[in-house]
Amino acid sequence: MADSKEKLFSNFPPTSTEEWMKVVEKDLKGADFERKLVWKTQEGFNVQPFYRKEDLESLKTTDAVPGVFPYLRGTKKKDNSWYVQQKIEVDTPQVANGKALGLLDRGIDSFSFIIAETTFDGDYIKTLLNNIPADKVELNFTMEQTSAVEFAKLLVEYFESKKYDVLKLKGSIGFDYFNTMLLKGVEDGPMIQLSKKLIETIQPLPFYRVLNVNAITLTNAGSYITQELGYALAWGNEYLRTLTKADLPVAVIAKKIKFNFGVGSNYFLEIAKFRAARMLWANIVSAYKPECLRDCENKGPDNECRCAAKMNMHAETTKYNKTLFDPYVNLLRSQTEAMSAALGGVDSLTILPFDSVYESSDEFSERIARNQQLLLKEESHFDKVVDPAGGSYYIENLTVSIAKVAWDLFLEIENAGGFYKSLREGTIQKALKASNEKRQKAVATRREVLVGTNQFPNFNEVVSEKMPDIIERYKNKEELEETETSNGVDKIALDRASRQFEELRLETESSTKRPVVFMLTIGDLAMRQARAQFSSNFFACAGYKVIDNLGFETVEQGIEAALKAKADIVVLCSSDNEYATYAVPTYKTLDNRALFVVAGAPACMEELKEEGIEHFVHVRVNVLETLQAFNQILLK
Repeated sequence: MADSKEKLFSNFPPTSTEEWMKVVEKDLKGADFERKLVWKTQEGFNVQPFYRKEDLESLKTTDAVPGVFPYLRGTKKKDNSWYVQQKIEVDTPQVANGKALGLLDRGIDSFSFIIAETTFDGDYIKTLLNNIPADKVELNFTMEQTSAVEFAKLLVEYFESKKYDVLKLKGSIGFDYFNTMLLKGVEDGPMIQLSKKLIETIQPLPFYRVLNVNAITLTNAGSYITQELGYALAWGNEYLRTLTKADLPVAVIAKKIKFNFGVGSNYFLEIAKFRAARMLWANIVSAYKPECLRDCENKGPDNECRCAAKMNMHAETTKYNKTLFDPYVNLLRSQTEAMSAALGGVDSLTILPFDSVYESSDEFSERIARNQQLLLKEESHFDKVVDPAGGSYYIENLTVSIAKVAWDLFLEIENAGGFYKSLREGTIQKALKASNEKRQKAVATRREVLVGTNQFPNFNEVVSEKMPDIIERYKNKEELEETETSNGVDKIALDRASRQFEELRLETESSTKRPVVFMLTIGDLAMRQARAQFSSNFFACAGYKVIDNLGFETVEQGIEAALKAKADIVVLCSSDNEYATYAVPTYKTLDNRALFVVAGAPACMEELKEEGIEHFVHVRVNVLETLQAFNQILLK
């Protein structure tokens, strides 16, 4: 067998990077390699068009082993299992309990109870958890943080009364002091006292985590991946630094911290993010030299607790890239996001239902969300192999690149006084606002694509046929919170990348008239079809009715057909060379009976403007601003 392999590979002599580059440069025909092929990510680093084995030689990440400090390749050794989590809004404990029990045989092994109540008693806990096998599933609870200590006390009492083996109980309480500052602009109670009391109260449950880093908030505010990670590390470190000063052992604190990350559609970068996160957090915890407080094989030098350095990671699909229109595309987005999180080695995962943007999800959308994860486990076997991305030339380099930028941001926050101080001064809020504005502009110019929203919209999705109920629910649902100052702390505004396009589309859908756009295709066959397709997608993003055509022999024929179709906009689609011939006659024949648009940016554009032609659509225009201007004209 060895001989046959050697013979096989001898038929394929190695090719050097220099040889590859010669072929690339030849194909580029003089174009600049950096400008054409190197991806300049918004995350703060560049990505090469190809990577080779030699690109791994200087990386230490390839020495990592699954389940071994610094956990770059995961905290698990045997498999890649994770908890399939579903959120349950608790209006009454009886109803929430009934829903949870119904989900036990549907693949869910982790519940996240979102509790609106602020006062509790033992009966409340008993009712909520009645007949739920707490030693078989992960239980997570979120409530007002000032109620967290009392809830923890009652939870411990409940488990003790049921005589559970506490080593089999896993879950969390969603206390997060800093997230409250970000979302509400207030400091809700004394952080050190509350955190310390909560840790002490929950100590009988060694595998319950109660200090949360809700980095999902950053993602839903428009952060980049490296921002989310860098700030999350500083967020977690704020708990470590502050509470060690309050005389709590660092190993105890670290084992009570849970990281809740968002996960977006940037598939490979998200995988790399989770790998980098574990490695960086392990090194941060290790710097505190946590002392191992029990007899354990997983110790480092000087009795250092390596278990404390394990990052517990929950992931949730982001709302930032989810859309109101063509909502089933959200299924595609959340599926790739779930794949990134699973391959990245998260401990638990929530896939938000595809319709969560505009309504409270029903059984159908929740079932689809559950099954998305179950397909990854039961049919794709994503839970069987630990860190399948390990050793990939591309992902190993992405991991290091993300780690470097995130670490620099972490150090920047630490040198400025830490996460809490940066929140008080508004540094983080301003950075998130700037990132969101950049991403919104990228969406407006289609540098960041949202299929179904700013590119390839569903032409047949018409409000009069299928959208009225959805739009009404969307309008009644609180979507955004304006940034304001309360108690001296700037709040952040949660946002979605599609928001401005959807506001534009809702303006069209709510109007008494739906503008009609007519493609006047003439001349060169290939170019007129390409221009018509581009323009059809362009105007459909605003919800306009688009009429495409196979082509016209003369300008007059095209104008006659457009007027017969009662077009509000006539788009001339031809080749650049032919615009010098067709554009002005078409414009003059139309004679202001509809808006006239030229599809493209021909060399003669300035001459056409001098003739009175104002409107041009092409790849360099701001799609959002252009369509907003048309709405102002057509819907007034």
